Order: sequence, then C-alpha cells, then structure tokens
Amino acid sequence: MKTGAAALLLSAGLLAGGLPAVGIAGLSPTPAWAAPVEEPSGYRMDNYRGPVPPTLQGARVVTTAELEALWRSGEAVLLDVMPQQQKPADLPAGTVWRDPTRKDIPGSLWLANVGYGALTPEATAYFRQSLEKISQGAKDKPLVFYCMTDCWMSWNAAKRAIEWGYGAVLWYPPGADGWEKAKLPLAENRPYGMEN
Repeated sequence: MKTGAAALLLSAGLLAGGLPAVGIAGLSPTPAWAAPVEEPSGYRMDNYRGPVPPTLQGARVVTTAELEALWRSGEAVLLDVMPQQQKPADLPAGTVWRDPTRKDIPGSLWLANVGYGALTPEATAYFRQSLEKISQGAKDKPLVFYCMTDCWMSWNAAKRAIEWGYGAVLWYPPGADGWEKAKLPLAENRPYGMEN
C-alpha cells in the first residue's frame, strides 16, 4: 500500500476490521426536506432510480474525496454496475445498432447488469466469476461499487458481494455523475469481459 493513501484509509476507518457501515454527510442526493430512506433488509426489486439509504450494512460508504484517494493510489478495484442498454426488439430491419459505451471513472471495470434485485442464472454466474477473477480469490480485496446518483443498482450489487463473503466492500452512492460533478475525469468504458 502507498503510505499516504493507507494513512488516509486507516484514519477514515476504511481498513478497519468488518468495515462498519457509516453514513455519508453532505453527499446524499435526497433533498434536505425529505425523510431519510431506511435500509431495507432485502434487495431493491424495482424502481431502481430513486433516493437511496445513507448506509449499507457490512459495507463502508465512501465520499468523493475518499474515493479519489483510492482511485489515485490504485488500492481498490472500482466496479461500475450500471446496466447496459440493450438493442430494442422492435428496431426496424436494416437499422444499424452499435452497443453504447459508458463514461465512468477511469480504470473502472464495468460489470453491466449485475445490480438488479433478482439476477438470472447467467448474470449471477457472470457476477460471481468476475468477482473471483478481479479479486484473484482474495475476499479482503477492497471493491468499490457505484453506478449513478439515486441508483439502487450499486447498493444491490454491493449487498450481494457482502452476502457472497467479500469483506472489504465499499459503496459510492454519488456514482459517475457525482464524480463528474466534482470535476473529476470520466472515460469511455465497455462491459468487463467484452472489451474487444
């Protein structure tokens, strides 16, 4: 670990055993007048774009400044879980379709379609195998999950990783648009495992 970033993480409690769930002050997309969203016991199954809770039990919620330190140090794997837009079924014959790219935090791995509340067996296998490969079997590898502001996809994906035994799960609720709002760079990305 690089000394400066390690000190920041230790002082912030990011590397403490168990990674306690903490709130994120000042960065919640929920309006000040709205009641805070309570953390549900299960996965969010629909209406994925909406105010999210300030916590995720078993994960550490990180601020933009904390994530920037992790990003610069390379000490954590950043996982974008925004779904990939699919080719419309009713597209007129002969229409050219190009899979859209996504702009996210540079160096992130885009694990598309793994943030739904219920995953297909194929999506589950893709998610499990990707996490295993990315972490190289180290369940204590810091993994940062994000998508967009007011998006439950990253909350669901991070919760699932915790349930699968990953012990250093971090969650970044502001997502790629929160990162961009802080005037930090974005880069075009393709779904992990489909880069070519």
